[in-house]
Formats: sequence, structure tokens, C-alpha cells
Amino acid sequence: MLIILAKLAGLAVTIACWLWALNAALNETWGTALLIWCAPLLSFPISLIGRKTLDREPSARRAEWTDVFVHYAMVIVLGAGLFPAFRLLLNRPTLTIPVIRQVVWGLVMVSGAGAVLTVANLAIRGLGAPFAVKLSSRLATDYLYKWTRNPMVLCTLAWFLSLALWHASPGAVLWLAVSVFPGLIFFVKRYEERELEIRFGASYVDYRARTPFLWPGIKRV
Repeated sequence: MLIILAKLAGLAVTIACWLWALNAALNETWGTALLIWCAPLLSFPISLIGRKTLDREPSARRAEWTDVFVHYAMVIVLGAGLFPAFRLLLNRPTLTIPVIRQVVWGLVMVSGAGAVLTVANLAIRGLGAPFAVKLSSRLATDYLYKWTRNPMVLCTLAWFLSLALWHASPGAVLWLAVSVFPGLIFFVKRYEERELEIRFGASYVDYRARTPFLWPGIKRV
């Protein structure tokens, strides 16, 4: 019961932070720039603190509680940078070539559909939902998860990148490459893989050994 209340509290705080970031008055100041560029980089200390907490007591119960705080902290900092970044950076197109935009729009649709399918895959095969909403009850290893251990991350990153390209915004592409992608990948590699190892043990270790980390067909890391 306590963990359900903690999740509800985390959800309420997350929504409040997202609404603030979504509706905040934006201007060309250092404060706005720091919010956009630095908030996603907080993924690094969040991941390190979460990993240290897990290693101090590597149990399924500790992992479940740690996930609540770590996952909601991650979505808060990513959202705090995402909403103002897209409001400012995507409104500054510098290159508009109709044919290229049509191709990139196809990538937006494909990657977006892929992200939706990975959520369905996790729900059906892993009995879980993204982040701390519902931890997977079993290890998902088939369908999209057969090709990569992190299909949801891959499709989400591809969707954001495609959206930035469709808006012809080099600033958004740079922001994703510098501020968002490194922190998110570090979180998955440093924290999430350890959490899954604690909860699923040898079955996850075996799955990790035979399945690529992110890109299908590339040797695992």
C-alpha cells in the first residue's frame, strides 16, 4: 500500500513539474538555456545515486522502492528540458526541402509506431509498463525484445531525432545528441540493467549475454 501511495505522489509531482515546464514563460536568458541544456544531464547523478542504493542492498524489495524515486526523478528532469527545448528549438527551422521532409515524416511515423509497439510488447510479455508505473513481473525476451534489450529506448530516441529533423532544427538535433541521449543511455546501462539483474537474476544475465544492448545485430556491450 505504501509503495502505491509513493507512486501516486511521484506521479503528482511529475505532472506538476511538467505543467510548469510546459507553461513557463520562455525567453533568451541564461536561465532558460540552463534549464534546457542542463536538466537532462541530471540523469547522470540520478543514475549513479540509484545504482549506489541498489548495490548497498541488492534485493527485489529495495529495487522496487528505488525505482519509484529514480524513475520519477528521470522523467521529471527529462520533461523539464524537453518541453521548453521543443518550444524554442523546433520553432527555428533553417532548412526546408519538401522531399526530405516527406521522408523524415515517414521516419517519425515508423519510430513512433515502434515505440507504441514496444509498450504493448512489454505489457503483454513482461506484464509491465514504462518507468515506475508498473514494474515488469516477468522478463520480456521475445518479439522486439529478441532483437535488442532496449527497443523502447531505441524507438523513442529515433522518434525524437526524426521529429527534430522533420522540423529542420539543427539546434534540437544538437540538444538531443549532447543533453538527452547520453544521459538516457547512461541511465539504462548503469542503473536499469543492474535493477533487472537483481530482480531476474541468472535469466537476465543470460538474456543480456545473447542480445544486443541497443542496436540489433551489433555485439552486446
